[in-house]
Amino acid sequence: MLKSSELVRDIVNYKPKNGEAAFWWIGQLGYIVKTASATFSFDAYLAPSKGRTVAPLLSPEEMTFVDFVFGSHDHSDHIDHYAWPGIAAAAPNARFVVPVKFADALSAKFGVAKERFIGLDEGRTFADPSTPGLRILAIAAAHEFLAPDPVTGLHDSLGFIVDADSLRIYHSGDCCKYEGLETKLMNNRPIDLMFLPINGRDAARYTGHCIGNMNFAEAVDLAGAVAPSLAVPGHYEMFKNNSEDPKKFTDYIEAKYPGQKYWVGEHGERVELSTYK
Repeated sequence: MLKSSELVRDIVNYKPKNGEAAFWWIGQLGYIVKTASATFSFDAYLAPSKGRTVAPLLSPEEMTFVDFVFGSHDHSDHIDHYAWPGIAAAAPNARFVVPVKFADALSAKFGVAKERFIGLDEGRTFADPSTPGLRILAIAAAHEFLAPDPVTGLHDSLGFIVDADSLRIYHSGDCCKYEGLETKLMNNRPIDLMFLPINGRDAARYTGHCIGNMNFAEAVDLAGAVAPSLAVPGHYEMFKNNSEDPKKFTDYIEAKYPGQKYWVGEHGERVELSTYK
């Protein structure tokens, strides 16, 4: 497992060509993804905590290499209030992609200029003129509920489809499978890399204010329907009271969708997409 300066060095030294990418799992539903023109951080959880079973692999100050920082919803293991001010200082050109509902408040709280925040909502897109071909599309996420604000219509939780360098990447954020999600994901072109939670949900967690996600079987069926080049389960190892055995995912996907490629492995390991395409 690479961490700290060794992990930074591995990320910086990897030089993908157009159509190539690698990712590094940094815990929970947090990933670093690098394509030819940009490096993306999805839901990086870097804050030290007694409840963690996996220590942070990076400090905020080491995130100098990142171009886009995604936060799918305002829970501390997805939008890390401890880490984001440090990331903003370490990577002064990085942009922060969040639900528009929270963008201004997060900008003010972190002391980061509003211009660095990209606020999105269901169906909204962002295209960066300085990075030709880069397009970010927000997809509503059902974190237990698909429940837009009754007044503004804005969503608390989002997933993101990122088109970059002839690749399409989907990070679901915390999400349950809901009617219409498959159609949104199968629109226009295939997905190359798909990140999904598998920790599930139940009454005990819900009553304890631990909001749930799709379970391993639902994640398998979503991957099986969408058929990405590579499906990656996550959100199963960080907290003892909100975990799952990833072998349930791998056993089920092999049985039900034997041609579907997936990855389950170690934190801080470089995974090159070309190995699976």
